[in-house]
Amino acid sequence: MGEINVSRQHLLADSADTYGAPYQRAFAELAETHRGRPTAEILPLLRRSADQALLEFTHADLREQAEAISTGEPYVLRVTIT
Repeated sequence: MGEINVSRQHLLADSADTYGAPYQRAFAELAETHRGRPTAEILPLLRRSADQALLEFTHADLREQAEAISTGEPYVLRVTIT
């Protein structure tokens, strides 16, 4: 399970599009299209999506997510608003 902290200020500043929603969409799309693909192929796609959404996942978090996508295992992401 991954965990990330989001500043309340940042969340409110981006009210036009829910903070992290673009990443959630990208993750769901990758989960649909990249199941069974190598983790190494998925990892840079997740990194790019996280960077675009301004989410500061660690490499380990992204690897864990990529492995879940590759294997089709469920993945839970916990977001804490600070």
